[in-house]
Amino acid sequence: MKQYYVYIMSSKSGTLYTGMTNNLARRVYEHKHKLTPGFTKKYNVNRLVYYEVFSQVRDAIAREKAIKGWLRQKKIALIESFNPTWSDLSEEWE
Repeated sequence: MKQYYVYIMSSKSGTLYTGMTNNLARRVYEHKHKLTPGFTKKYNVNRLVYYEVFSQVRDAIAREKAIKGWLRQKKIALIESFNPTWSDLSEEWE
């Protein structure tokens, strides 16, 4: 069964990026190694601090859009409810 992920990445300084993918490990690798030009490369957003798993792509897209519309404080509360220490959840993947 195909899985889809909504995730939040953070920089050391606390810049946040919310995204959606069907391959979380690959996408996090791309962010960490700055393989894609754009926001995460420019602001060194390279730590996976939150993710959710979905079986339907439309649900993942809707959740990503919802989170992107939130104020920063609500995103921080979501991250801290899942990952209170802001650990890099992908640290042991490589």
